[in-house]
Amino acid sequence: MKPNDLKNPTGWTLARRAERMNPSVIREILKVTEKPGIISFAGGLPSPATFPVEAMRVACDRVLREDGAAALQYAASEGYGPLREWVAASLPWSVDPAQVLITTGSQQGLDLVAKVLIDAGSRVLVETPTYLGALQAFTPMEPVIEGVASDAEGVDVESLERQIGNDPARAPRFLYVLPNFQNPTGRSMGLQRRQALVNAAARAGLPLLEDNPYGDLWFDTPPPTPLTALNPEGSIYLGSFSKILAPGLRLGFMVAPPGIYPKLLQAKQAADLHSPSFNQRMVAEVLKDGFLERHVPTIRALYKGQCEVMLECLEREMAGMDVRWNKPDGGMFLWVRLPEGMNAVELLPQAVELGVAFVPGSAFYADHPDARTLRLSFVTATADQIRTGMTALARAIREQQKG
Repeated sequence: MKPNDLKNPTGWTLARRAERMNPSVIREILKVTEKPGIISFAGGLPSPATFPVEAMRVACDRVLREDGAAALQYAASEGYGPLREWVAASLPWSVDPAQVLITTGSQQGLDLVAKVLIDAGSRVLVETPTYLGALQAFTPMEPVIEGVASDAEGVDVESLERQIGNDPARAPRFLYVLPNFQNPTGRSMGLQRRQALVNAAARAGLPLLEDNPYGDLWFDTPPPTPLTALNPEGSIYLGSFSKILAPGLRLGFMVAPPGIYPKLLQAKQAADLHSPSFNQRMVAEVLKDGFLERHVPTIRALYKGQCEVMLECLEREMAGMDVRWNKPDGGMFLWVRLPEGMNAVELLPQAVELGVAFVPGSAFYADHPDARTLRLSFVTATADQIRTGMTALARAIREQQKG
C-alpha cells in the first residue's frame, strides 16, 4: 500500500506505520466499565487504596520548599541523579547509575527499545500470550512479531531455540519477556527455567528485553534472580514506580548495557527531552529512609487477600463448568480458560449486561490467539465486589453454554 492510499477525508496523508496503530482493547473496554453498576476485572489499574497520598504531600512540600526552582526547570535527559543512584542500589546485581535511564513510565522504555532496535520486517519474539502494551509499542516499527510457545512457567526454551533459527540475516532482534507475575497470565518463571533461557539466548546472541513492573508484588516468596542479573551485557531491564507508588506519576526506568545506552538516551531526548523533573525529585524524596520496606508489604497483603477471594469464588461458582484457571503467587492478574466451543469476545457483552467486565485473552497474542481465554484483575475491586462479580460472570458463562 502506498502512503497516498492512507489519506483520510480531511486530506491528511498518514504514514504507513499509522495504519498499523490500533486502539488499546483494554482502554476501549474500560470505557464500558464506566457505566454505573459495572464491576470491572478488566483494567490493569493498581488499587487507589495503595497510593501513599500523605507521603507524596509531604515530599511535594519539601521539594518545592528546598529546591523548587530546580524541580520546575528543564533537567538532564538521563534523569535525576539521586533517583538513578537509588535504582542502581536497589537492584540485585551490580549496576552503575550511569546505566540507568529514567523513563516516562516503563511503557516509554518499550517505545525507546522499539525505535532503537527494530527495523521494518525484522523479527521480534514474545511470549505466548504477552503484554498488549508491548505489542502496541513494537507494531508501529513494522516488525514481524512472533509468539514463542510458552507453558505455565513462560517461554519453552526448546521451542525458542528452534524458532531462533540459523540464518544470521533473519536473527530476531530481541526476545521480550515478563518473568514475574506476567501480564496477562499472572504466571512466573522458576530459577531453573530462567537459567536455561538466559543460556540459550546467550548461545544464540539473542538479546533479552526483561520487563518487571510486578516483581515487588509477591505474596509469600520473592521471585528468583532477574534474567538480567544472569547476563547483564545481553539484556535490557525495565522497571516501574507505577505499581509500588502511583501510576499517575508516569515514572519508570531502564537499565541498559553501555553499548546500547547512548542510543536509547538519544531516542529519549528526541521523544520528550526528559521525564518530569518535579515527579522525579518527589519520588526520590519519598524513597528516602526505607519507605518502600514499610509500604510495599501493605500492598502485598491487600492483593494476596483479594486474589484468595477471587480464587475461592472461582472454585465455588465455576464448579462443574469445565472452566480452568491458574493460581498466581503475586502480581495483579489471573488467567481463565473457558469451556470448549466458547469465545471470550462473544461472552463479554453478555457479562456486561449482568454487571461484570473482563478482558478477552485474544488481544494478548502476537499470533494464533486462543479465543477461550480471558484475563481477570483482582486488585481494584473490593472483596464484596469480587464475590458479586464472579457470581455474575459464572451466570454469563452458564447462559452462553445453554445457547
